[in-house]
Parts: sequence; C-alpha cells; structure tokens
Amino acid sequence: MSEPSEPAQRRPGSSASVRTRIVAVITVVTALCLLAVGASVILVERHRILEDVDQRLTANLESARFIVGEGNPATGKWESSTEALTDVVRRMSPDDHTGALGMDGGKITIVPGMALDLDLRSAGDFAAYVDAALGDDPIIGTYAEEGTAWRYLAVPISVADSPAPERVAFVMAYDLDAELAEFDTAIRVFLIASACAIAIVAGTGILVATRLLRPLRRMRETAERVSAESLGERLPVAGNDDVAELTVTINDMLDRLDQGVEAQRRLLSDVGHELKTPLTIVRGNIELMDSTRPEDVEEVRDLALDELDRMNRLVQDLSDASALYGRQPLRLETVDIAELLDQIAKKATAIAGAEVSLVESATGTATLDPARITQAMLQLAQNAVTHGGGRIELGSRRTSDRIEFRVRDHGAGVADPVKEEIFERFHRARDASGRAGSGLGLSIVRLIAQAHHGDATAQDAEGGGALFVLTVPTADLRERKDTDGLDPDRR
Repeated sequence: MSEPSEPAQRRPGSSASVRTRIVAVITVVTALCLLAVGASVILVERHRILEDVDQRLTANLESARFIVGEGNPATGKWESSTEALTDVVRRMSPDDHTGALGMDGGKITIVPGMALDLDLRSAGDFAAYVDAALGDDPIIGTYAEEGTAWRYLAVPISVADSPAPERVAFVMAYDLDAELAEFDTAIRVFLIASACAIAIVAGTGILVATRLLRPLRRMRETAERVSAESLGERLPVAGNDDVAELTVTINDMLDRLDQGVEAQRRLLSDVGHELKTPLTIVRGNIELMDSTRPEDVEEVRDLALDELDRMNRLVQDLSDASALYGRQPLRLETVDIAELLDQIAKKATAIAGAEVSLVESATGTATLDPARITQAMLQLAQNAVTHGGGRIELGSRRTSDRIEFRVRDHGAGVADPVKEEIFERFHRARDASGRAGSGLGLSIVRLIAQAHHGDATAQDAEGGGALFVLTVPTADLRERKDTDGLDPDRR
C-alpha cells in the first residue's frame, strides 16, 4: 500500500517572486540593450575621430607639397631646404590638439612662432623616433610611448643645390588622447541617461507587474483556502485581458470541482445506503436462521445469494458509470444508422418478455460509439419491458445535425414531476419498488448521451405510454470549441 504523498515543497533557490524575476529580467535586458547601443556608438565614433585625424594630416601633407612646389613667393624658388621648411612650418594650418616642428637629422630645428595645444619643442625622443622611421616618402604613423598617443605626419623636404643640410623634415602631430577626450563628455552623459532609463524601467516594471500579478496572488490565496470542506469561493473578474480570462477559467474549474465533490458525496451516500440494505437483510436472516432446520438454512442461503447478486449488479453498474467519467469514455467510429438500429432491435428481442418492432429508421451515417449506443438502447428497452409491459417500439430520426434514437413502451407513462428525477442515480419509479435493479440504468443512459455531447429525455408518447429519446450529434464534437471556450451544444 503506497504511503500518502507529502505536500510539495518549494525548491531551494525559487524563493524569488514572479514580480521580482520579471522586473529583474526586464531591467537586465534593458541594461544589455543600452550597453550594446553605447558600445556600438563609442566604437563608431572613435573610428570616425581617428579617420578624421588621418584626413586632416593628409590635407596638411598636400599643403606642404604645394608650398614646397610653389617655391619662394618673391623669387619663385627656394635657396635652401631649410628655407622651404621654415615657410612650411610658418604657413601650416594649426588645429586643436596639434603640434608641429621642423627637424634635421633627428634634431628639432624649427618650431611654430605661436603656441599650439601640443608643444613639441622638448619632444626630442619623438623627433628621433620619427627620423628613424622616415625614408624618402612621407609617412603617417602612430607614436605611443611614455603614456602618450600621437598620430603624426612626417614629410621629407629636399631642395636641389641646397647647401647643407640638403634634407630636412616637416612633422605635424595630433594628440589622440585629447581628441578622444572630447567624446568622453558625451559618454558620461549617455551613462547617466542610461542609468536613469534603467531606473525608470525598473520602477515602471515593479508598478505594472504588481498590478498585473495582483489577480494571480488572489488566485493563490483562494486556492490555499479552497478545500474539500470549502469550495464555494470564487475569484472576482475584472477587465477583459488574459488574466481576466484565466480568472474565468479558474472559476469554471472551481465550479466543476465543487460539482464533482458534491457528486462524489452523493454517490458515496447513495452507495452506502444501497449496500447497507442487502447487508442488513442478509445479516438479519442469518441471525434468525435455525441452523438445525435444513429448509430454513436453504431458504436463507437462497436469499443471501439473491442479495449478493443484487450487490454484484450494483457494483457492475457503478463500474460502467465510472468508465463514462474517464478520459476516453468513447470509441468513436462512423457507422450506418439504419444498420446499427437493426442490430439493436435483434438484440432487444432477447430480453425476456419483449415484443420488439421497428417503427421508423433514419438513413445515413453518424460518428459515435456503437457499443455505448447499443448499451443505452438495450437499457431503455429493458426499462420499457420492466415498467411498461412487453410491447416496445424502436426507431431513429434525423433532425438537423443530430440523431434521435427512440424507445416507446405502452405502459402507464412517466409522471411529469419525475421525468428528470428518473435519470438520477438510484432513483426507482414507484411501481418498481418490488423489482430488482440498481437504480443506475437510466443514469448510465444519460451519461452515455452526454459523453456524445447529447442528452436523454423522457416524454409522453402519443396514445399513451412513455417515449425515451436518446439524442446524439451526427459528427464528433469533442474538438469543436467556440472562441469563448464553451462546447457548441452547451451555449
């Protein structure tokens, strides 16, 4: 025998609320998106600044070439390389974060007459570095030593027939750290704005999540209060969003649970009552039996067997009814209606005392469980023979998208006040109090009809007697749902 399961425990590490996790995820995603945007902008802008520096160095190279090629404005030619270099340094276009110099053999010989942002007068190591890298052609390179990062242009200048020095160099440099530092302010503003945006997103997420999850918290609290003793609580429905639809679904589920628990209670009560009667009868007769009289023993034995047979039929009927509450109570297939009714009529003739006749038969096919329909029709036929005499009439009729299977007897009929009650469990008609039976037959008939999304009813037949009608759809409606989630035949 299995031990009762213990209440489910929360997993370690799952204590964070749904609201906290939602807000955390939204905040982290927002932060990652802002980080990705910021990193992309920084990389693109840094690349643009470096390209702009190279473009300005290239423009100064062209200017230096033009000045040297133009010659002295007064004479049209340069007397020496030093004269040309001096004019280039004098006429260069100063820019922010730039410095310039003229050099000879790695030594600084000329500096601009005005103060520039980048002072190269004492940059002897830089001049030696550039002189070592310089050849016969201009170069644009990067100098990164001792915590500095400069982008420089070096242009060799040589004038024909120039006195020594014949070869000098013009150098212009940009301080890259200073150039990029101008972008640091924009980065700081972006970081501050991003932090504010993240804070706003987190705050808004907390407010929205709290409001949206409030109904879910009420659902949890209601579920904690609901038990087998208290299934009457329902959740208030507010709005028309997904949470409201979930609330309606939960309320519907609670309704079904309430009905199921109540049906279970009634069933247990009814079964207890039904089983108590034969047990009481058997026990009372055994207690009064005279074991010395064989005829008395035989009489009690026959009575006990009869009561045990009745209890066995009750258990079998309960088993049949229980199967109709299972996940797959039906085995649907497409059957010929006329052929099915003909088979049912042949089987009904085997009922003791039955005089069966077919009065009407529908044509065509229907999707249903032929075994269950046969079971229901034979139960109605047995009921008609038991309570209405032996003469019964079977028939079927098609109406719209449904089929009506009909069983008529020629008895006293069913009184209007009990036309519904006779389909309840353990209900017996007044004139059947002395007859055998579990009182579950018509209840099973209705369960079979409802499993097909149909119904079973009792009516007055023309000319007297009772007419029992089993109505089922011609097609399988189990998968047909309206947008409101209701079965088509329960609207």
